[in-house]
Amino acid sequence: MDRSRLLGRGGSRVRRLLFLAALALASCTTSTTTTTTPPEQGDFNAAPAPEEWINDGRDYSAQRYSPLTQITAQNVSQLGLAWFAELDTFRGVEATPVYADGVLYNISAWNITTAYEARTGAQLWRYDPQVDRQQGRYACCEPVARGLALYRDKAIIATLDGRLIALNRTTGQPMWSVQTFGRDFPYTITGAPRVFDGKVVIGQSGGDLGVRGFVAAWDAETGEQVWKFFLTPGNPANGPDGVASDPIMPMIRETWAGEYWRLGGGGNAWDSIAYDPARRTVYVGTGNGSPLTRYHRSANVGDNLFVCSIVALDADTGAYKWHYQMVPGEDWDYTCTSSIISAELEIAGRRREVIMQAPKNGFFYVIDRETGELISAAPHVKVNWGRVDPATGQMVVNESARFGTDPVLVYPGPGGAHNWFPISPPISLASSMRSTRISWPSRSGQTRAGAAILARRYNAGLPCSSRRRPMKRHG
Repeated sequence: MDRSRLLGRGGSRVRRLLFLAALALASCTTSTTTTTTPPEQGDFNAAPAPEEWINDGRDYSAQRYSPLTQITAQNVSQLGLAWFAELDTFRGVEATPVYADGVLYNISAWNITTAYEARTGAQLWRYDPQVDRQQGRYACCEPVARGLALYRDKAIIATLDGRLIALNRTTGQPMWSVQTFGRDFPYTITGAPRVFDGKVVIGQSGGDLGVRGFVAAWDAETGEQVWKFFLTPGNPANGPDGVASDPIMPMIRETWAGEYWRLGGGGNAWDSIAYDPARRTVYVGTGNGSPLTRYHRSANVGDNLFVCSIVALDADTGAYKWHYQMVPGEDWDYTCTSSIISAELEIAGRRREVIMQAPKNGFFYVIDRETGELISAAPHVKVNWGRVDPATGQMVVNESARFGTDPVLVYPGPGGAHNWFPISPPISLASSMRSTRISWPSRSGQTRAGAAILARRYNAGLPCSSRRRPMKRHG
């Protein structure tokens, strides 16, 4: 659940103005922008041109780091307003716009999508999917959309009422539309769709209202479903679901107790989905349990897989590869749906291909992309709900911090140490690791100080290096 809006951290409800891509260097000479034509072959989303931002996290690493260098620390003071556009809403605005071929695409509240001429701000088209406003009652924290994706000639959006829609990038007209969930649970979609090698991968929200989480992939050209994976178990009396999660479901079910299926179980993939093209692996960050407390959803027993976990799936089939659970038997709304970032780091003298995440529970995780092995998990704020077992690398819950009849003070609080808001290293992670000479010991009882330093600098918005360097900005 995203409680940032309830706590007033997601932005005030005032009329939003779009300033993105609307700044210009006052003294810079005009230069010709090189545009790219969508290729007919190959993975369109794998390597965007330096000036383009076609995915939620720009490229598959999701580092949200632009290689452009025109705007620097030396000339940033010359920036001035080039244009602005009113979004005509008082509701939540949380999306990352995308850009290609001189056009900026943005999605706002109720999934209203607009294309702008990036140089002038002229509106090229506007598409309103006409989401029933009553659907807003199922959205815990505003009828928001956190982004959209580009794929060849399409701009792909996901709507609050569960539709996945491919719009023609030139005209804004729908090319195909599919319904991703039924009405058996009060689902919604607030996260951004991700496109990985021709597949659109999307989850959904609703863990606060009693739903069963899943993630699914759809063909980006046709809208046909490719695979589906449930993230929590259903009623065993109903038998297999007939989807990619069936082989692993017996193992998942062993971590639950009672009549857990009656209220869904939760574990929704409501925003964080990443991809490793070399391994053809999709990484899914999952949300809180449903109901929120383990006492009510699982007779206060079990780890409740895959609540608050990262789950690795085969990109082509949806088959299970591995998982790492950040919060066993989750009790505190510590959703693990924050950005998952990929990088190559030198750790203890060895090059490691990793994913990293800073979820709400207060730890910063570094995990091997191939095996799911925990490399490091260091708290970057005050934490008393749990710890890492140095022998196994698994999280261990402080049972006295669980919900009961007596009040307890738990850290972090319900807002979490770091919510869903994206994080980005402003310089090369590999370079920063070398420059700071951080030592990453093998798994032992010692705290991995390197991860704590990295996490603190992420959250503070500072470079990962101990030396201040000029930040590159998308410009």
